[in-house]
Amino acid sequence: MDYKILLFDLNFDQAEQDAVIETLRSKWISTGPKNAELERRFAEMTGARHAVALTNCTVALHMALVLNDIKPGDEVICPSLTFVATVNAIRYVKAIPVFADVKSMKDLTIDPDDIEKKITPRTKAIMLMHYGGFACDMNRIMDIAVKHNLSVIEDACHGPLSEYEGKKLGTIGSVGCFSFFSNKNISTGEGGMIITNDDAIYEKAKLLRSHGMTSLSFDRARGHSTEYDVIELGYNYRMDDIRAAIGIVQLDKLPGDLKIRAELRARYEKNLEGVKEIIIPFKGYKYFTSNYIFPIVLKNSTVEIRNRVREHLAAAGIQTSVHYPAVHRFSIYREYASVLPNTEYAADNLVTLPMFSKLTPEQVDYICDTLKEAVAKR
Repeated sequence: MDYKILLFDLNFDQAEQDAVIETLRSKWISTGPKNAELERRFAEMTGARHAVALTNCTVALHMALVLNDIKPGDEVICPSLTFVATVNAIRYVKAIPVFADVKSMKDLTIDPDDIEKKITPRTKAIMLMHYGGFACDMNRIMDIAVKHNLSVIEDACHGPLSEYEGKKLGTIGSVGCFSFFSNKNISTGEGGMIITNDDAIYEKAKLLRSHGMTSLSFDRARGHSTEYDVIELGYNYRMDDIRAAIGIVQLDKLPGDLKIRAELRARYEKNLEGVKEIIIPFKGYKYFTSNYIFPIVLKNSTVEIRNRVREHLAAAGIQTSVHYPAVHRFSIYREYASVLPNTEYAADNLVTLPMFSKLTPEQVDYICDTLKEAVAKR
């Protein structure tokens, strides 16, 4: 279908093209100086001590578990209302995902009360996801983690520059994981990043991303190191310099992008004020956020009603999505399923509306007017 208003559109222009051409002309396109610059700038931007660029956020999540010494049979508490990669990473290390519910339709982040209920002697970590760039209840979660001696891994794929009580998301747990997939706030096509304040985790992360080797190809090509050892069973999780060059340009654009997103969210909230059929999650949120997506939840609804609302929007040329289908309902994860009433209601009745920096205020008005029509006739 040809949509008049897309769910997302890339914030790309000549600057990204120029960065790619410059890197191609440098004749070094694998992991090298552009990666180093991206890592340095991302660490500075988030206030983290260290950053390591990676192939994508899925491998970042996998590495975060390895870096926190999660072993086969260990239990990791996680949300089900997330992209499946969050949970797949747990299975990559042969650990057991234990699903916790979200707090409510007004706050779609993982519920600390349910986290604490799910802790057993086998629990070793909490892998949370900052839904839409809105922070989980980190004070509560960190208190629980300290009490039970658990690692906390932040899936901050939605949240570059989002904050919680003055701290950037990704800097509160042991490792923060970010995505640079093509529809994220920072887009490099594929790409990811981990950040940490732990020196030992950082040093091991550098080894693990490149086969456990003690030097990179760029170092050897420049004559800084002609020999290397392999001291860890590592992976090929490196980002190339072409994508890193795009990422650097995207970092320059990010503050302006987030300012526009905040204005668009405010316009959505104003337009939808008083619409009794919907809930706007995170309305009145008090911290700075990336506003990765703009979800709404239908009240007193069913999945069939939600689908009719989406069909009405599509017929008007408006693309929507659902963030997310509940992971515990997927065939591969049904054996780990538990009772998650809030997650299941949200998954069945949530609609993600368009949100990106090129979206115009007039388009937001049109989306809201069309949504009001859809919920009135549902």
